[in-house]
Amino acid sequence: MADTNEEAIAKLEAAATNPKQVTVDGVTVQTHSLKDQIELDQYLARKKAAQKGGMRFQKIVPPGTA
Repeated sequence: MADTNEEAIAKLEAAATNPKQVTVDGVTVQTHSLKDQIELDQYLARKKAAQKGGMRFQKIVPPGTA
């Protein structure tokens, strides 16, 4: 999970420049698609924002009224 927007951008740029699939000595490694990584980052950002509390509604009653 990226802590800051700059870290998220750096990770996405690194993922975009690296090869999608690598095979070395019969071992194959494939990363998730860039679209999936961006969607995950957006989901985590929304989840983190939702934990902050969001909007609150209060009824304001001026003093001296019944």
